[in-house]
Amino acid sequence: MLFTPYTPRPSAGRREWTALAVLLLPCLLVSMDVSVLYFAVPFLTAELEPSSVQQLWILDVYGFVLAGLLITMGALGDRIGRRRLLLSGALLFGLASGVAAYAQSAETLIAARALLGVGGATLMPSTLALIRNLFHDARQRGRAVAIWSSAMMGGIAVGPVLSGALLEHFWWGSVFLINTPAMVLLLVCGPLLLPEFRNPAAGRFDLPGALLSLLAMLPTVYGVKEIARDGLAPRPVLVLTAGLLAAAAFVHRQRTARHPMLDLELFRRRGFSVSVLMNLLAMFAVVGCAVFFTQYLQSVRGMSPMEAALWNLLPTLAVGGMAPLAATLAQRMDRARVIALGFALAAGGFVWLSRLAPDSALWFVLVASSVYAAGLVMVMSLGNELAIGLAPPERAGSASALLESGTELGGALGMAVLGSIGGAVYRAGMADALPAALPAPAADAARETLAGAAAVAAELPGRAGEALLTAARSAFTDGFQSAALTAASVMACAAVLAPVLLRGVRTTGAGGEADTAGAGAPDLAAPAGAGATGTSAAP
Repeated sequence: MLFTPYTPRPSAGRREWTALAVLLLPCLLVSMDVSVLYFAVPFLTAELEPSSVQQLWILDVYGFVLAGLLITMGALGDRIGRRRLLLSGALLFGLASGVAAYAQSAETLIAARALLGVGGATLMPSTLALIRNLFHDARQRGRAVAIWSSAMMGGIAVGPVLSGALLEHFWWGSVFLINTPAMVLLLVCGPLLLPEFRNPAAGRFDLPGALLSLLAMLPTVYGVKEIARDGLAPRPVLVLTAGLLAAAAFVHRQRTARHPMLDLELFRRRGFSVSVLMNLLAMFAVVGCAVFFTQYLQSVRGMSPMEAALWNLLPTLAVGGMAPLAATLAQRMDRARVIALGFALAAGGFVWLSRLAPDSALWFVLVASSVYAAGLVMVMSLGNELAIGLAPPERAGSASALLESGTELGGALGMAVLGSIGGAVYRAGMADALPAALPAPAADAARETLAGAAAVAAELPGRAGEALLTAARSAFTDGFQSAALTAASVMACAAVLAPVLLRGVRTTGAGGEADTAGAGAPDLAAPAGAGATGTSAAP
């Protein structure tokens, strides 16, 4: 095997676009692994018999570890090489998938899911950072990031459908084993197609900073999700507080360390910091309303899990072309206006969804979901491209990790805030709907969740059960409406703020590299390939 130097070209050719196709593999699988367990839980529960706490950790530990290690892995990739980190993560992800598939105990499955989170944390920032290094022309990079964003959104929607299809014919471990062939393909094709990039000026790895980033992200995401699930209980509040204190310590460390993990100067680039915020707000709305959407299809409309997953896939497929469309529009008009248009479109979709009723036609909810999804896909694809374009090639790994961390935090906040609003409206609606003679435990279960009300209603005789279930479905829909209106308000505010916050930001500077206009903005965008080393394995 002969190693030849890789020379970045102003315009990407067939090799770069083929490399992008290879990079989509880990994107799809990492995003799918967030949702692929939805249908498998009853099957693995019957075989492994996990406790309720263990079952929660089986579902959540992947996302917690992924969120906690994103910043660390982004900085590590800048130092040891993004291709090396990507392939190492692919190997770990494939091996952990095999362990998870054949796990004989809940403890083994939890450990395997944690390792999958470690692997996922190496894959996510590496793929976006490599796109930054492969595509130096701003227009081509915009299309590449749009395709990447579509793959990320599509993977989350495809996960439950693929899980349901596999479980129709195979055992529960097949939902993990499907990862292995794709990772083998990445390990084979990656060294041939992907060039290596690293930042030779990055300095020593900041181990204390890495520990602080873990202590900041993991408790923060965990605390927010627990508050969404259990309310303002003392333990999650304390955990969240500890995470925020660790985050403050991490920022201080990055400002004072000789070789920091993150270059906080990136946040002086207004376009970069605003892009992170816009992505956070978009994911806030997506995740916060997705919880209600799935329950509405299953518990209000009475669909089976597989049927609900298939209908849930339709809005994603319907808006699959919106990311490339947004990239095309951004080349012909001000990017800030396109982002504002995306937020306005999302706000309209959520307002439409706020008119939902328990007996609304199926097309009503599907079209409304497609409208808001279309707008948010536009926002996230342009936000990703803007942020990664404003980051110099040698800092793309850290920039990608910050973007992904923002989306993880946005999703957790959406689940907490919108979930809490919907839950409060549901409980208020159920206050007068419970039969007077209902025992206290049953009344509490029916008052807390729609699933609990359905279980209680099944035990009640005749019309009493039907009346309770009808009231619960109506109360849940009211909660969904309130959550949708809240999301619409946030999206409308973002639509107004985007042009203001992005005024003066441009992304097509000399040589096609991203740049920012405006006084006081440091010129962080180096020429293509400057400051980064590159080697590509060629036969």
